[in-house]
Amino acid sequence: MYINADERKEQAAMELEALSTPGHLISLAARGFARLSEARLKPLGFGVGHLPVLIALQDGQASTQRDLARFARIEQPPMAQMLARMERDGLIQRAPDPADGRSSRITLTQTAQARLPDAVSTLLQGNREALRDFTDEEAGLLISLLTRLIANLDRIASAETTAARV
Repeated sequence: MYINADERKEQAAMELEALSTPGHLISLAARGFARLSEARLKPLGFGVGHLPVLIALQDGQASTQRDLARFARIEQPPMAQMLARMERDGLIQRAPDPADGRSSRITLTQTAQARLPDAVSTLLQGNREALRDFTDEEAGLLISLLTRLIANLDRIASAETTAARV
Protein backbone atom coordinates (compact mmCIF):
# COMPACT_ATOMS: atom_id res chain seq x y z
CA MET A 1 0.00 0.00 0.00
CA TYR A 2 1.36 3.37 -1.04
CA ILE A 3 1.39 6.21 1.51
CA ASN A 4 1.84 9.67 0.05
CA ALA A 5 3.99 12.39 1.60
CA ASP A 6 1.05 14.17 3.27
CA GLU A 7 -0.14 10.95 4.90
CA ARG A 8 3.42 10.26 6.07
CA LYS A 9 3.65 13.76 7.63
CA GLU A 10 0.28 13.29 9.34
CA GLN A 11 1.38 9.89 10.71
CA ALA A 12 4.66 11.40 11.99
CA ALA A 13 2.76 14.24 13.66
CA MET A 14 0.44 11.75 15.38
CA GLU A 15 3.44 9.74 16.60
CA LEU A 16 5.07 12.86 18.05
CA GLU A 17 1.75 13.79 19.67
CA ALA A 18 1.60 10.34 21.29
CA LEU A 19 4.93 11.10 22.97
CA SER A 20 3.46 14.29 24.45
CA THR A 21 0.47 12.64 26.14
CA PRO A 22 0.09 12.70 29.92
CA GLY A 23 0.36 8.91 30.03
CA HIS A 24 3.71 8.84 28.26
CA LEU A 25 5.13 11.80 30.17
CA ILE A 26 4.01 10.38 33.52
CA SER A 27 5.58 7.06 32.58
CA LEU A 28 8.89 8.82 31.85
CA ALA A 29 8.69 10.71 35.14
CA ALA A 30 7.87 7.52 37.06
CA ARG A 31 10.85 5.71 35.54
CA GLY A 32 13.08 8.68 36.37
CA PHE A 33 11.89 8.72 39.98
CA ALA A 34 12.32 4.93 40.20
CA ARG A 35 15.92 5.08 38.92
CA LEU A 36 16.79 7.90 41.32
CA SER A 37 15.10 6.19 44.26
CA GLU A 38 16.60 2.76 43.56
CA ALA A 39 20.11 4.20 43.42
CA ARG A 40 19.66 6.11 46.67
CA LEU A 41 17.82 3.37 48.59
CA LYS A 42 20.17 0.54 47.63
CA PRO A 43 22.83 1.47 50.23
CA LEU A 44 20.09 1.24 52.88
CA GLY A 45 19.15 -2.27 51.74
CA PHE A 46 15.78 -1.22 50.28
CA GLY A 47 14.23 -1.11 46.85
CA VAL A 48 11.69 1.49 45.79
CA GLY A 49 8.97 -1.18 45.74
CA HIS A 50 9.61 -1.96 49.40
CA LEU A 51 8.57 1.45 50.66
CA PRO A 52 4.77 1.09 50.46
CA VAL A 53 5.08 -2.25 52.29
CA LEU A 54 7.42 -0.89 54.93
CA ILE A 55 5.29 2.19 55.56
CA ALA A 56 2.05 0.17 55.70
CA LEU A 57 3.62 -2.20 58.23
CA GLN A 58 5.16 0.65 60.25
CA ASP A 59 1.87 2.57 60.40
CA GLY A 60 -0.24 -0.52 61.13
CA GLN A 61 -2.28 -0.08 57.93
CA ALA A 62 -1.69 -3.67 56.86
CA SER A 63 -0.21 -6.84 58.28
CA THR A 64 -1.15 -9.61 55.82
CA GLN A 65 0.05 -10.29 52.31
CA ARG A 66 -3.44 -9.66 50.92
CA ASP A 67 -3.75 -6.30 52.69
CA LEU A 68 -0.24 -5.26 51.67
CA ALA A 69 -0.95 -6.10 48.02
CA ARG A 70 -4.12 -4.03 48.15
CA PHE A 71 -2.32 -1.15 49.88
CA ALA A 72 0.57 -1.17 47.38
CA ARG A 73 -1.83 -1.68 44.44
CA ILE A 74 -0.07 -4.74 43.10
CA GLU A 75 -1.22 -8.28 42.45
CA GLN A 76 -0.73 -11.09 44.96
CA PRO A 77 2.01 -13.06 43.09
CA PRO A 78 4.45 -10.11 42.81
CA MET A 79 3.71 -9.21 46.44
CA ALA A 80 4.49 -12.77 47.53
CA GLN A 81 7.80 -12.62 45.66
CA MET A 82 8.70 -9.25 47.15
CA LEU A 83 7.84 -10.41 50.68
CA ALA A 84 9.98 -13.53 50.21
CA ARG A 85 12.94 -11.34 49.20
CA MET A 86 12.31 -8.92 52.06
CA GLU A 87 12.18 -11.81 54.53
CA ARG A 88 15.40 -13.24 53.06
CA ASP A 89 17.04 -9.81 53.44
CA GLY A 90 15.99 -9.52 57.09
CA LEU A 91 13.48 -6.68 56.60
CA ILE A 92 10.28 -8.48 57.62
CA GLN A 93 9.29 -11.49 59.68
CA ARG A 94 6.19 -13.65 59.48
CA ALA A 95 4.26 -15.33 62.25
CA PRO A 96 1.10 -17.46 62.06
CA ASP A 97 -2.09 -15.41 62.26
CA PRO A 98 -3.91 -16.59 65.40
CA ALA A 99 -7.26 -15.62 63.85
CA ASP A 100 -6.64 -17.38 60.50
CA GLY A 101 -4.38 -20.41 60.34
CA ARG A 102 -4.02 -20.05 56.55
CA SER A 103 -2.53 -16.57 56.86
CA SER A 104 0.56 -14.98 58.35
CA ARG A 105 1.01 -11.73 60.19
CA ILE A 106 3.91 -9.73 58.81
CA THR A 107 5.96 -7.31 60.89
CA LEU A 108 9.05 -5.21 60.37
CA THR A 109 12.33 -6.37 61.81
CA GLN A 110 14.36 -4.05 64.02
CA THR A 111 16.76 -3.61 61.08
CA ALA A 112 13.99 -2.32 58.82
CA GLN A 113 12.59 -0.09 61.56
CA ALA A 114 16.02 1.44 62.14
CA ARG A 115 16.64 2.12 58.43
CA LEU A 116 13.14 3.31 57.48
CA PRO A 117 13.51 6.95 58.65
CA ASP A 118 16.64 7.35 56.49
CA ALA A 119 14.84 5.80 53.51
CA VAL A 120 11.88 8.16 53.85
CA SER A 121 14.23 11.12 54.24
CA THR A 122 16.14 10.00 51.15
CA LEU A 123 12.95 9.79 49.08
CA LEU A 124 11.69 13.15 50.27
CA GLN A 125 15.05 14.74 49.38
CA GLY A 126 14.85 13.24 45.88
CA ASN A 127 11.36 14.67 45.44
CA ARG A 128 12.53 18.10 46.61
CA GLU A 129 15.36 17.98 44.09
CA ALA A 130 13.04 16.86 41.27
CA LEU A 131 10.63 19.70 42.06
CA ARG A 132 13.42 22.27 42.54
CA ASP A 133 12.09 24.82 40.03
CA PHE A 134 8.46 24.41 41.09
CA THR A 135 6.72 26.87 43.40
CA ASP A 136 4.95 25.41 46.43
CA GLU A 137 1.67 26.14 44.66
CA GLU A 138 2.77 24.30 41.50
CA ALA A 139 3.99 21.30 43.51
CA GLY A 140 0.68 21.19 45.39
CA LEU A 141 -1.27 21.43 42.15
CA LEU A 142 0.79 18.63 40.59
CA ILE A 143 0.09 16.40 43.59
CA SER A 144 -3.61 17.22 43.46
CA LEU A 145 -3.83 16.54 39.71
CA LEU A 146 -1.90 13.27 39.96
CA THR A 147 -4.08 12.14 42.87
CA ARG A 148 -7.21 12.80 40.79
CA LEU A 149 -5.66 11.05 37.78
CA ILE A 150 -4.86 7.96 39.86
CA ALA A 151 -8.42 7.92 41.23
CA ASN A 152 -9.77 8.07 37.66
CA LEU A 153 -7.47 5.26 36.55
CA ASP A 154 -8.50 3.14 39.56
CA ARG A 155 -12.16 3.75 38.72
CA ILE A 156 -11.62 2.75 35.07
CA ALA A 157 -9.70 -0.39 36.05
CA SER A 158 -12.36 -1.35 38.58
CA ALA A 159 -15.15 -0.89 36.03
CA GLU A 160 -13.27 -2.93 33.43
CA THR A 161 -12.55 -5.69 35.93
CA THR A 162 -16.22 -5.78 36.92
CA ALA A 163 -17.31 -5.83 33.26
CA ALA A 164 -14.89 -8.64 32.47
CA ARG A 165 -16.39 -10.80 35.23
CA VAL A 166 -19.92 -10.37 33.91
